Amino acid sequence: MPDDQFQRDLWRGSLALAVLAALTDGPQYGYAIQKAVREASNGQLALNAGTLYPILHKLEAQGAIKASWDESTGRPRKWYRLTAAGKRQLKTQTDGWRAYASAVEALLSPKPA
Repeated sequence: MPDDQFQRDLWRGSLALAVLAALTDGPQYGYAIQKAVREASNGQLALNAGTLYPILHKLEAQGAIKASWDESTGRPRKWYRLTAAGKRQLKTQTDGWRAYASAVEALLSPKPA
């Protein structure tokens, strides 16, 4: 059985990166971001609204994303898009994630005897 606390800790540290990555294809509203993250991760990262919106607010406060309202579809929706700073943050965090994952993979790989 997987260690649920380990999974929560691991995901908690990478959710902002996942949200930024979900916005690379263009502006999205909250539910679409949830769906994009869930689908891209094969269901491993299922964000609920109570987790997603604080991340969105934090990223917006940092200037990584910008939010705007759109009422053209008949239902007002808040759309989020990456800013130039958000694109830089995504690149930096992606590079950091890959370096970290590579280091952990090297530690977990069998060593020659």
